Amino acid sequence: MPLTLRQSVSLGAVLGLCVLLALPGGLLPGLGGDARLTLVVFTLATYTWIATSVDDTYVALGAGLALTATGVISSETLFATLGDETVWLLICAFVLAAAVTKTGLAGRAAAFLVGGAGTVRQLVHLTTAGLVVTAFAVPATSGRAALALPVFLALAKALADRTRLVVMLALLFPTVILLSAVATLIGAGAHLITVGVLWEQTGEELSFVTWLILGLPLAVVSSHLAAELVLLTTTRRADRTGPVRITTKEIQEHSESPVEGPLSPPEARCLLLLGTVVLLWCSEPLHGVSPALVALIGAVVAASPALGTVGLKDGLRTVSWPLLLFMAATMAMGIALSESGAADWLVGWVPGGSAMPPWMFLAGVVVISTAAHLALQSRSARSSVLVPLVVAAALAAGVNPVAAAFASTAAAGFCHTLPASAKPVALFADLPGTPTYTPRDLLRLSALLAPLTAALVLLFALAVWPLLGVPVHLETQP
Repeated sequence: MPLTLRQSVSLGAVLGLCVLLALPGGLLPGLGGDARLTLVVFTLATYTWIATSVDDTYVALGAGLALTATGVISSETLFATLGDETVWLLICAFVLAAAVTKTGLAGRAAAFLVGGAGTVRQLVHLTTAGLVVTAFAVPATSGRAALALPVFLALAKALADRTRLVVMLALLFPTVILLSAVATLIGAGAHLITVGVLWEQTGEELSFVTWLILGLPLAVVSSHLAAELVLLTTTRRADRTGPVRITTKEIQEHSESPVEGPLSPPEARCLLLLGTVVLLWCSEPLHGVSPALVALIGAVVAASPALGTVGLKDGLRTVSWPLLLFMAATMAMGIALSESGAADWLVGWVPGGSAMPPWMFLAGVVVISTAAHLALQSRSARSSVLVPLVVAAALAAGVNPVAAAFASTAAAGFCHTLPASAKPVALFADLPGTPTYTPRDLLRLSALLAPLTAALVLLFALAVWPLLGVPVHLETQP
């Protein structure tokens, strides 16, 4: 397919920049050979992610291979990223999620939650609370969206005579799924990339518990505020009045397993296992067992012939292997940016530098990260590009890199502007036979939700997280 004028101009500009970066000389002082090669690869990868339809994982693997072939990083560094604890954590979390899905516990939880709703607002906030909780059971936002879809379809059928409420719920589900992902470390692959970058560049280890302490309050507040915003922007006063009654029978029609009555033995075992795993994750400081090892133990039990509820092969089929390879390759890119000096060189071009007030630095990070989904649709790709630079810039500006990286990752969770901006948004945008939202509904919500999300993340970074042990200033970090 021939390139358009716009594509030709952008490609020419990118190639010109790469030539400038690759040529040694005085045009770009202070840039070593490895740093030049790293920036060329980084620029080409970012352009390909933004401007082409080439698979994100393929691009990341190509970039990692190029950095290894040119000697910027060693082959041991590239392959070691696949053995990182965070990769194993995600693999095992997918197996655990498969066990939960197979038992039908999600249907029971849905019946328990929405069955208690008597008004539209109660239905909205009970649904929101349930979706927030799923961040502890299912890794990745696309997996949570797939798990929640049958629940939405049951609600849509029960409210078939109130079309605007169905449209509102279609927008509510992906909105809350995306914003609540920040609650846990396994909520999105981007979180694991952030943890890896922080460890490689600063030696700071962001544990499951620390992420939970920082992310869960933000997830709860942002999700419920967003729920109110969805309710107000997609419905009228008349739509919100009148009782709501969702029966167990209506939920049962979309669930293959019973949603009421006593728990079956597999359901009871799976619920006990999931509760134990989450409890061990949250109590890591007490027993010292890493979250990855806890997840591995849980996955082995979940797939065991005697106690398990899912076969190991079936559980492993649900693992998002492209996501894991993407994470590993982008971790290698982050290592190259840091060790080659490329990240530090880029940070030197940031206006203000160390003279910039921390609040202004964090505000810039949050705004850029919030808007980044317009260029980079992949959440993991956004973190891969932004977080290494944010961490390096934070160190230069005297800002705590943990606060800056977490703020960037949290703000990058906003990706609601277009149906193609995130997989959960796209999934709920096209449901044959069920009313759903239009691009206009999405844009109207996005225009209000984007500044709200950015302001909330900045507020937490400046006022809440310091109270939880993550100060803004680097020098005050214990």
